[in-house]
Amino acid sequence: MLVGVPKEIKTHEYRVGLMPFAVREYVARGHQVIVETGAGAGCHQSDAAYEAAGAEIVSSAAEVFSRAGMIVKVKEPQASEIPQFRAGQILYTYLHLAPDPDQTHGLLASGVTGVAYETVTDAAGGLPLLAPMSEVAGRLSIEAAGESLKRHAGGRGLLLGGVPGVKPGRVVVLGGGVVGTHAARMAVGLGAEVSILDRSLPRLRALDELFGGRVRTRYSTVGTIEEEIADADVVIGAVLLPGASAPKLISRAMLAGMLPRAVLVDVAIDQGGCFETSHATTHQEPTYVVDDIIHYCVANMPGAVPMTSSVALNNATLPYGLRIADGGLRAILAEEGLRAGLNVHAGKVCHAAVAESLGLGWTSPLELAA
Repeated sequence: MLVGVPKEIKTHEYRVGLMPFAVREYVARGHQVIVETGAGAGCHQSDAAYEAAGAEIVSSAAEVFSRAGMIVKVKEPQASEIPQFRAGQILYTYLHLAPDPDQTHGLLASGVTGVAYETVTDAAGGLPLLAPMSEVAGRLSIEAAGESLKRHAGGRGLLLGGVPGVKPGRVVVLGGGVVGTHAARMAVGLGAEVSILDRSLPRLRALDELFGGRVRTRYSTVGTIEEEIADADVVIGAVLLPGASAPKLISRAMLAGMLPRAVLVDVAIDQGGCFETSHATTHQEPTYVVDDIIHYCVANMPGAVPMTSSVALNNATLPYGLRIADGGLRAILAEEGLRAGLNVHAGKVCHAAVAESLGLGWTSPLELAA
């Protein structure tokens, strides 16, 4: 397989689809790898490092897209990239199609085979390619909240951990999965008061044991959300429905019951966001204010720490990527976890949650396999 790595062009996205160590693994398996010049610059990986790993450096993204049989990226294709895909080509990246009909229809028109990191599953039904970026985003969410709370940033002028004699800030985490757990861990480490809301009682029990009673766990309902956010300084939106649009847990009307200049951090924004008033922002302009509540909705939070993020992402995506490169579509259809990652193929939506979110029909990967 000829594997191509274009430079990411999303605003302030510095991660790279393949680090040199991953390129070396593809080459060792007998694959060719072409890398757009400067693709690794955002995480301090030089063209020379890629060449030493066995890659060919090419001068443009257009050459990568035209030559490669498999494209490995980080973020969803941008508008200028979508027309460059072709039928029979494999795209392996984060897609987040459910809240993005334009991207979906563009990929369907191209005929490309799209495998989405965020819906690939492991033997236990987990999301192994989403987990590392969820870990990073969960931890970054508390850093982002702390910065947004500072007075010069327009916030409440509050130190999350407080100091002796001064009460700490209150953090409410909606969702007790990977993002929520890592957000809570960071907030507890700073000394904040933390509540986690979730609809899974087994998960709440596990979190209570994990944190040794240092966080308050509550079953998530409209009423408990309203109660918790009423005196919260920070609310972290960390809910996930794999492949589907995120549920809207906080309506605009509920903002009126919050403290002035409290901060909402919507880590679910890639899937449409879990606050009614959320819309995607960038690292360049990360926040905006609605009804005196600060919203932080950066859609590629881990892109701010590309050294950590790229290594963590490559560690997770490499084994699956190698299997795809080895066997192409046949390998995707033969493995349950990769079938779950197949979102589009030959003009068809192949993931039920994506199709439902967009009101489209879908074709099961099992039908394709048959």
